[in-house]
Amino acid sequence: MDFDLTEEHKMIRDMCRSFSQEIIFPRAEEIDRTGEYAYDIISKMAELGMMGIPISEQYGGSGGDWVGMHLCIEEVSRGDPTFGALLDVTTSVVAQELEVFGTEDQKRRWLIPIAKGERIGAFGLTEPDAGSDAASIRTRAMLDGNEWVINGTKQFITNIGLDNASIIIIAAVTKKAVKGRGRISTFIVPKDSPGFVLGKRYEKIGWHGSATHEVIFDDCHVPKDYMLGDSVKGFAQHLSVLQTGRISIAAMAVGAAQTCLSESLRYAGERVQFGKPIGDFQAIQFKLADMSVAIELARNQYLKAAWLKDQGRKHSFEATVAKLFASEMLEKVASDAVQIHGGYGYMAEYPVSRFYKGAKVLQIVEGTSEVMRIILSRELGQGTF
Repeated sequence: MDFDLTEEHKMIRDMCRSFSQEIIFPRAEEIDRTGEYAYDIISKMAELGMMGIPISEQYGGSGGDWVGMHLCIEEVSRGDPTFGALLDVTTSVVAQELEVFGTEDQKRRWLIPIAKGERIGAFGLTEPDAGSDAASIRTRAMLDGNEWVINGTKQFITNIGLDNASIIIIAAVTKKAVKGRGRISTFIVPKDSPGFVLGKRYEKIGWHGSATHEVIFDDCHVPKDYMLGDSVKGFAQHLSVLQTGRISIAAMAVGAAQTCLSESLRYAGERVQFGKPIGDFQAIQFKLADMSVAIELARNQYLKAAWLKDQGRKHSFEATVAKLFASEMLEKVASDAVQIHGGYGYMAEYPVSRFYKGAKVLQIVEGTSEVMRIILSRELGQGTF
């Protein structure tokens, strides 16, 4: 069993780490404070090819793999997890769904500019009455001649508020059922479609630099051939790419936790109390040791899940474990980082306060911790892990 990264993986990791340290991290506090959308940073990420790492070269990517993609997401998230979230949605979810399920025309029209980072993608599943119970969505799509007419609302949509966001891939009911769930299909909806309405920007407790909006479809018209994939398997398509998204959430959590540890190590070496650095006290040493153990375990787990995906092997259990463990790990690590900093940890000028504010959301997005435990319980019961 070889745990060494390839030279290509190391190159991706080192490039993204330098970019994160030199470009993202110095701006992160200002971005969070002002809520600005850092288009210049996004453009530089595109120039470095971050959005297209695992996408085929013929569709604008670099033909890499998912281990490399998630190493990139981890390193970018060390600077600010909101940029990891941008990559998660754009690449792990939207670009992947286009590449796996799209027609040749759909790939050339929408995947290529997304893989190149020229445009950004968004993903629409959650609705006001359909969160963890994603299958209960109410958005409807009805075929009218050569067009689909879509009505409904999606909420908590990442990226769609960006000026360079081009499309949102949504799930909608195309056939009602007398009993149980109706037929759910997926659609590519460009932002300039008639009847597409960009709703309110949500005011969040953290991640202020991440574009999170409501989307309303008011008799929204899209051509018939904008349906993505199989008309009866749209929900399954969405769930399949969300497995990859969960690996991405784990990588984001590891990146954020790593910065919490690094900042805590630095502070513990500089802060003097009772005549010596607080890092000399066993209480602090034990916290730092526990933080490092948790981070290492989470990193190994997300890399295992990404590697299994690259091998074309089943990875649902591993991806779910990675998401659950890493997201809950981050909340504990960020809390300990604030505690080590004491009163300073509660001050906005110290990075650990920003990571602490943003930690909770990773236990909610792309499947709550409770849903992750339900999935794992089912896998355990079926003996398929």
